[in-house]
Amino acid sequence: MAAYTLEVTTGSMLHAGTFNNLFVTLIGTERQSEPTQLTGLGLDEKPGKVGTYSVTTLFSLGCLLLLKLEKDPFHESPERDWFCSKIVVKTPEEYEILFPCHRWLSRGESVFLRGGRATKAFEDLHPRLLEQRKKELLQQKITYKWSEYADGMPYMLNIPNPRAVPTEISYSQSKAFQFESRRQNIGFVLKLKDLTDEPWESFEAMKEFPWFKDSPLLEYVSQHWQDDDFFGYQFLNGANPHSIQRCSTLPSNFPVAEEMVKPFLANGSSLTAEMKKGNIFITNYKIMDGLPTRVIDGKLAVLTAPLCLLYLNPEKKLQPIAIQLGQQPSEQNPIFLPSDLKTDWLLAKIFVKHTDTLHVELLTHLLNPHLLVEVFAMATLRNLPMIHPLHKLLIPHHRYSLHTNILGRALLYGPGRFLTNTSLDVDGLIELFRRGFSQTNYSSLCLPENIADRGVESIPNFHYRDDALRLWRIINSFVKAVVAYYYPSDSEVAADSELQEWINEIFYYGFLGNGDSGIPSSFQTVEELIKFVTMVIFTSSVQHAVIGNAQFDFLAWIPNGPMMLNQAPPTTKGQSSVETIFATLAYKRFTAQSVSVLWLISRKYDDFTPLGTYPEQRFDEPAVLQMIKDFQAELSSLSADISKRNSELELPYYYLNPENIENSVAN
Repeated sequence: MAAYTLEVTTGSMLHAGTFNNLFVTLIGTERQSEPTQLTGLGLDEKPGKVGTYSVTTLFSLGCLLLLKLEKDPFHESPERDWFCSKIVVKTPEEYEILFPCHRWLSRGESVFLRGGRATKAFEDLHPRLLEQRKKELLQQKITYKWSEYADGMPYMLNIPNPRAVPTEISYSQSKAFQFESRRQNIGFVLKLKDLTDEPWESFEAMKEFPWFKDSPLLEYVSQHWQDDDFFGYQFLNGANPHSIQRCSTLPSNFPVAEEMVKPFLANGSSLTAEMKKGNIFITNYKIMDGLPTRVIDGKLAVLTAPLCLLYLNPEKKLQPIAIQLGQQPSEQNPIFLPSDLKTDWLLAKIFVKHTDTLHVELLTHLLNPHLLVEVFAMATLRNLPMIHPLHKLLIPHHRYSLHTNILGRALLYGPGRFLTNTSLDVDGLIELFRRGFSQTNYSSLCLPENIADRGVESIPNFHYRDDALRLWRIINSFVKAVVAYYYPSDSEVAADSELQEWINEIFYYGFLGNGDSGIPSSFQTVEELIKFVTMVIFTSSVQHAVIGNAQFDFLAWIPNGPMMLNQAPPTTKGQSSVETIFATLAYKRFTAQSVSVLWLISRKYDDFTPLGTYPEQRFDEPAVLQMIKDFQAELSSLSADISKRNSELELPYYYLNPENIENSVAN
């Protein structure tokens, strides 16, 4: 007789248990067991419960290959899906083998689980393992099909209806409930307020929303949004620290004369001298020029494509010194200066913030990371089976990402949705995506190269850069350890057919086969693989947190983050007033919708999973488990350093504290 002991763990989420009967079959190299019943009484409604069972056979099964788990199709109790976290099998030889599951099972459903060390395809020599590997990927490719989003855009998952999301990738019940409750709460508040399409009468009236108090920083923003120091600060540590770059030569279409800006520079200095010192920076929104805008009451909505020149002054503060609101210089497109009429200068900054807000939400948030992470997640599910080491490494960083994007298309940026009711219409939104995507390349996605290319390596008080670079190095070190463990040589990388299919799909479906993007279509070396996987994890976690964590704090004060403006930009100086500003800002109803959406997509949920936290055990190898602990220790050290630094800052920067970074694009 041979006895196998099974520890079966139910998921820790709400309603994970079951009273249904389950059956398990152990499949070995020599033979397989008879199906053994696991009574549902041991896997009841208590979340996280562990049931212990025994499977007895007349003879040893040999080396265990697979575990088949089935849910009774004929049980009389009410149907309820069961979430199996993992099964640990203790063999007659006293070996313990982990079989990760981490999925829901419905009545009559069965699943084959692989246990033991993570393997590549060429390491599986037994025909049964190779057959199961192929079957798993075939089923995944049937479930997760590519669909074209728009010409010139990355492909997406072919599931438009949020109600049709497979349970494998869907929100937990608690998150789904919280999301829907918050959405309904927003609808109730907006209906109660009954706001109209009229201008605001005061800035104080904008603070009346109940969720304004949810952000301590929002009060600071509302008090300082007009300050030049704070305007410049946001290009470093606000919601969009990705657009600023060093300016060594003025663009030909931005004719800022020396005498224009001399009063705002250090005594005796000049624009030319400050550019040589590396103290002049620019944000250029040429990408927004000429985009189709919405028609509102018979008029085209307003969208400018500004250029903004900034100066790092002797006090090490970044300040705007010149703004041109259109790409073509003319008498009707003046260059605004800090010495202009106060309301003129404020209006110019509002128009810059309007363009920057659309840029951050639609490009640096939706396009990258959301749409690119969807490509990474799809390629992982379709090409890397659960036993593959990169599946185990990456799948926690894809948690909820596909469901989030499906919801986003249904609620936010599909036709007639909120983001197509800003200044841009659907055509404008798609065209902006196309332009942004055409400028996305491998270097722009790899932070150290991005920072160097923009020439912003040495700006002081650039907390985003400092924290993000350290996070890149920590993630890279972790990835290097894990990848080197499973791929000790370049030849093993080149020989991994599933890995090559993974990157090939990313290249063709994510980057449309564009070799100029720098994205590889195959991997030949361990070093290439480490860099790319580092980028995927960084994009899926850190890069999303930069925007996701900061957007409500900085943009929910609508004058500082307007998504729509009602008046055309001034064409002459000296004609504006405070009344002009209120007439230019979005009206009450749209403002309320903007704040509500930002609040909804910025909230943490009860099942928030911080970077480096892996509650679902997938690896069983002691060496890799130690690598995860080392990764967590490095993140903890960074968290302590950031907290210490923030204690000394007037305005703390906590968005990239690892404790505040979710493991995946989950919102």
